[in-house]
Amino acid sequence: MSVYSVLKVLHIFFVVSWFAGLFYLPRIFVNHAMAEDEATRERLGMMERKLYRFVTPIGALAIVCGLALWFTFPGLYSGGWLHVKTALVAGLAAYHVYCGRLLRDFAAGRNRHSHVWYRVFNELPVLVLLAVLVLVVMRPF
Repeated sequence: MSVYSVLKVLHIFFVVSWFAGLFYLPRIFVNHAMAEDEATRERLGMMERKLYRFVTPIGALAIVCGLALWFTFPGLYSGGWLHVKTALVAGLAAYHVYCGRLLRDFAAGRNRHSHVWYRVFNELPVLVLLAVLVLVVMRPF
């Protein structure tokens, strides 16, 4: 098994795991925004915190493995598509950090968004994932 294969498998594994968290955390926010009793809000807050703490290092590992592929095998990973992909990943990292801010707002009782807003917010990583997959598989430019 080559270094390339190991890095690629790890990168894909961490990306899939990170996206699972990016898909589920805002879904918990939807339920939290709709919760009417304190016990439910506390339980959802605990779930949010645990999930965020779990997926944060996974997201970092996805990025590190991607960078390792890029810098270790520069001939395989070059072109305009990679620059767009990198910008989208930076956007996902910002999205992840913003989720942490939303989590802190919920914990402090300062939620400013409706459950409908969180439903729309929840769809953003889906669109980014589709765009990244098109870029990586088709390498259009």
